Amino acid sequence: MLKTKIISSLEKVFLDQSLEDFARLGRISALKGERISIQLAVYVDGAPAGGGSRILVKPTVKGPLADYVTIRQVYNVPVEIPVWPNHYDENFLRTTPGLYPDRLNPLSYHGSIIAKAFMPACAWVDITIPKDTDNVGESTLEFELAADNGENITESIVVDVIDATLPDQELIVTQWFHCDSLANYYRVEPWSEEHWRIVENFARVAVKNGINLLLTPTFTPPLDTEIGGERLTTQLVGVTKRGDKYDFDFTLVDRWVEMCDRVGVKYFEIAHLFTQWGAQHAPKVMATVDGEYKKIFGWETDATSDEYVGFLRSFLTEFIAHMKKNGNDKRCFYHVSDEPQMQHLEYYKAAKASISDLLADYTIMDALSDYDFWEMGIVSTPIPVNTHMKPFIENKVPNLWTYYCCGQTLGVSNRLLSMPSWRNRSIGMQMYKYDIVGFLQWGYNFYNNQNSVDRIDPATDVTGGHWVPAGDAHSVYPSPDGDADESLRIVVFHDAIQDIGAMKLCESLYSKEEVVAAMEAIHGAEITFDKCALTSYEMMTIREKINAMIKAKL
Repeated sequence: MLKTKIISSLEKVFLDQSLEDFARLGRISALKGERISIQLAVYVDGAPAGGGSRILVKPTVKGPLADYVTIRQVYNVPVEIPVWPNHYDENFLRTTPGLYPDRLNPLSYHGSIIAKAFMPACAWVDITIPKDTDNVGESTLEFELAADNGENITESIVVDVIDATLPDQELIVTQWFHCDSLANYYRVEPWSEEHWRIVENFARVAVKNGINLLLTPTFTPPLDTEIGGERLTTQLVGVTKRGDKYDFDFTLVDRWVEMCDRVGVKYFEIAHLFTQWGAQHAPKVMATVDGEYKKIFGWETDATSDEYVGFLRSFLTEFIAHMKKNGNDKRCFYHVSDEPQMQHLEYYKAAKASISDLLADYTIMDALSDYDFWEMGIVSTPIPVNTHMKPFIENKVPNLWTYYCCGQTLGVSNRLLSMPSWRNRSIGMQMYKYDIVGFLQWGYNFYNNQNSVDRIDPATDVTGGHWVPAGDAHSVYPSPDGDADESLRIVVFHDAIQDIGAMKLCESLYSKEEVVAAMEAIHGAEITFDKCALTSYEMMTIREKINAMIKAKL
């Protein structure tokens, strides 16, 4: 017997659960220009007749909004490290290894949901409302489900399209885009035509999910690289050395900009100018010297050596002039070194001082957690981790960003597979309340192990080679044809970005104080970075309240 239920997109349905574990979702609202998601859960309560272990269920969508619907299946991925030992709180779904729902794959078997006996399956349903739709107000979306065992079931949900348009995204978002991972995984030559095709596919999916600042490998990014080791060269800037002078070729940079413009990228995150965790060395730089293409800088190069600083100043001078000529210079954001700590202070100061005059009119930002870097004026745009936001907020640091990675597991929002989706989405109301300008996360598609010693298969290893809790290293999966398959985690994070837009629209009709008060009344506490929603119902109710307030003013 086939059982079905429409449930919230903020639920994660594990294979050992039943549909009774989840509340039925009967209604949802959306603004014009918004993509919302629900899940259609299916359960086969018995062995299929005639043997076998699965039933194919083909959905047909009916209703005024049917043309806006896309359906995929939620696939489970193997998780060996759901959490770090003794580094989690009570707001995790599970802490044991197993199969966890995450990957969103196209339907198979001619557009069918694969339902297995005695295990729940979920279809992920996206409803993308056009900005110019005339289908406003309440309507019913029906799903006619025809199973190959002869059963037929209809599920429905009421969708209220509010006659107001979601504002354009203001939040600047980057999840680091790793071009070498794509070349390695698909075994293609960097910057070959096939590599460019794949890069563009992945960039398009990134933009679809709110990533509007793209890590740009002017030189191979010096990130997550073993000391003395190398990542595959993905350098966009051509360099020719002639004596102690350098010529720069920006042909590939221009192609990168054209690709970004085509898919909708707004900003360029220029690869870090010095090595990670200390700013003590130069990144790998390849150049043609006397007809030979070879490495001219790397781990063996002191960050503030005369030769590297001279090279870097020449590069930045010409790069900025080139980008300015094309009207793109103000789209660039710069990094010195990732995650410096106090023991790196003098190295960081010296590295930044060597080029800061050239970048005086541009944003220089770095992920860090020590407030002293800001207080001493060393970092003009700090990106503190969300577990260390308090001193930055209390001291009213302007243009504040935030980030998280593998270590942010106590109290705060994160996107780990073992965390509930409502915790992932909570960051939207947090960033809205505190006027956060930008968000950074290091792994859009990092398909290497720790320090990039080896490549991994992200379909079977979601822990970066048994290094980080599952879900930290990537939020999309590589499909066989060179496209990026979304995780449910990246879609839920995009929902948080859309929440911010709805909150800002609501603020324009009321006041910020009223919007925050309405959310905190449902949240039951002050909204802070170290306290997330505790249920799907709470997070959904907060957003529905915002939508109701907007609708009341129309």
